[in-house]
Amino acid sequence: MPLPFSAPPRRRNLLSPCSGCDASVGAGPEAVMAGLPASLSGQDEGSFAYLTIKDRIPQILTKAIDTLHRHKSEFFEKHGEKGTEAEKKAISLLSKLRNELQTDKPIIPFVEKFVDTDIWNQYIEYQQSLLNENDGKPRWFYSPWLFVECYMYRRIHEAVIQSPPIDEFDVFKESKDQNFFESQESIIALCTHLQEVVTAIRDLDENQLKDEFFKLLQISLWGNKCDLSLSGGETSSQKTNIMSSLEELKPLILVNDMEHLWSLLNNCKKTRGKASIITRVDIVLDNAGFELVTDLVLADFLLSSQLATEIHFYGKTIPWFVSDTTIRDFNWLIEQVKGSNHKWMSKCGADWETYIKVGRWVYHDHIFWTLPHEFCVMSQVAPDLYAELQKAHLILFKGDLNYRKLTGDRKWEFTVPFHQALRGFHPAPLCSIRTLKAEVQVGLRPGQAEQYIASEPSWLTTGKYGVFQFDGPL
Repeated sequence: MPLPFSAPPRRRNLLSPCSGCDASVGAGPEAVMAGLPASLSGQDEGSFAYLTIKDRIPQILTKAIDTLHRHKSEFFEKHGEKGTEAEKKAISLLSKLRNELQTDKPIIPFVEKFVDTDIWNQYIEYQQSLLNENDGKPRWFYSPWLFVECYMYRRIHEAVIQSPPIDEFDVFKESKDQNFFESQESIIALCTHLQEVVTAIRDLDENQLKDEFFKLLQISLWGNKCDLSLSGGETSSQKTNIMSSLEELKPLILVNDMEHLWSLLNNCKKTRGKASIITRVDIVLDNAGFELVTDLVLADFLLSSQLATEIHFYGKTIPWFVSDTTIRDFNWLIEQVKGSNHKWMSKCGADWETYIKVGRWVYHDHIFWTLPHEFCVMSQVAPDLYAELQKAHLILFKGDLNYRKLTGDRKWEFTVPFHQALRGFHPAPLCSIRTLKAEVQVGLRPGQAEQYIASEPSWLTTGKYGVFQFDGPL
């Protein structure tokens, strides 16, 4: 069966066993032998992982159930009794899931046939193989947090696809759209600023261009605060103008490798000259809504400034982590921006639509992004995706979940180099642009973490601090 990807289908090796990557995908004996730190998990009572599984995930499930219930009459109008029965079935499956989680039941395999069902079930078996006989089966509060959190969102998807004719319903769509509408003033300010810059771009000298690049990078970083999975699905829009706050936010950037990004892209631009050579920047997206606008504004600037000639975006194939971007969110947002009655906002939307039509912006999705695997096994589990990323001159990984997968979501020492924590994942020069929302952070200076631990116990998880963390040849 053809896989549901936006990019032209190529032969994919996704359903093969995760051969050769055993030491890379768990916190079991192999990981210990390799001298790897343990995975973050709900075993650590009071940790952010524990509180997420105990409080935030059930809250997200309750909100999903409520959303289905509120659409009851819409389902009936569209599908009659079948719609009503489907809504009841989906709610029943999600209620069962919530109960399993809250009572720390074993993780059960997926039953509904989908493109990734086999590889997910192999991964669940793999997690089982890491446990001692006395440990029983993988469980919510015992297994790695990254695994069980991804599993929960995949189970939400399973509940929906098991409930036709509402099997394409996105339980998170409303909150993603609300985030966009509630951020209108910030979006207008950002689009207006972009149009002013683009109009004057030929008159900017190199330093002015660099300043503008840094400004839009920082806006994209702080846009990552708008994360609905962190707020348990509650509203998380951008109501203030980030641009006026950039100077005061600068000290909150713990690792700032923006200079490396400028050097890399500016050198590409100079080398290219007037020749028709491609400079490709790939952006692995995180949240829809306001954050996606900040990413598209940055992407527009990269083309307009000729720091890049082609931008490739990567989104999720299924609704994920409440606010993650799918193809529907990507297309919908551009349509909304284009249809705005504000002239500069509308101009942005029209330009973005043109970039897509002429192939200067390309959107891909791939099932790997919604698997529980860390990125160091991508070359084995999804070699086609790894090969696609290798074509980039620079890859920007947005957000916290991507950072967790880049570093394996482990209890690394804060001073471990980023390159080491990537454990062989080097498809191209890459940079994580992330506000901190999980208890994993590497690449800090000696003593840097300690000053935050002393003054702000929750510094790792509130989204207050951010990083631009680069890996690649300098």
